[in-house]
Amino acid sequence: MAAFDEGVPCWVDAMVPDLEAAKRFYGELFGWTFQEGEQKYGFYTQAFHDGRTVAALLPKPDGRMPTVWNLYFATRDAEAAAARIEEAGGRIITAPLPAGDFGTMVMAADPGGAVFGLWEAGSYAGFEKQGRPVSYAWTDLYTRAPERVDPFYETVFGYTTQELDTGDGMPFAVWSPPGRPPGVEGAVAARAAIDSSFPAEMPAHFLVYFAVADCDESVATATRLGGRVILDPEDTPYGRFAVMVDNQGANFAVIDLSRAAR
Repeated sequence: MAAFDEGVPCWVDAMVPDLEAAKRFYGELFGWTFQEGEQKYGFYTQAFHDGRTVAALLPKPDGRMPTVWNLYFATRDAEAAAARIEEAGGRIITAPLPAGDFGTMVMAADPGGAVFGLWEAGSYAGFEKQGRPVSYAWTDLYTRAPERVDPFYETVFGYTTQELDTGDGMPFAVWSPPGRPPGVEGAVAARAAIDSSFPAEMPAHFLVYFAVADCDESVATATRLGGRVILDPEDTPYGRFAVMVDNQGANFAVIDLSRAAR
């Protein structure tokens, strides 16, 4: 399996209080199947579609931890990337931690407080399926400190930042890693500013998008399974999307990329 380029999203996993409930929810919503997790790896449970890995679920080791989808960026050197994070004003939550021969993980927070992971590939690189229905499609970072996080990710991953005019006045930019054209064409993530239109209690976070064949149908299914809608289906130049919370409180988004109107 080919490794991902530096700074490219390569994996997502969800920490949940009830692993079996999460498997039922995402199994029915996305048609995922699951490999039983091993105790020595904290019952980390790989999710598959068409026999290819798309994500993972794991039970929270501590009930005080948030129920969230975590995003991981690829790095060739976890130790060096962790050092860059601290030098750029971020914080290391979990120092480089080997996961057998699969690879090495780091968990960190940027200067605005958003948590993200790093993954240095060993025998496992990351997504075997992405950008197609029921697999990872995109991520947005929501932050109250865009003036701090843009330079941070530029330093850590070498991103080029390009501001975009969304037409609604919200400060919005996309990030492109080295070797890719700046702007939407080469972007691997976006940054949006949390302003007064958002709830005051909303923390800085990465919102993970999963591609689906039908946004409205996916929203209806998620609601039937005990999830709830935060943002109703909406058409954009990049596809029809909606933001939801699953049956245990983890935020995520779905997007029908076939509805792009660019």
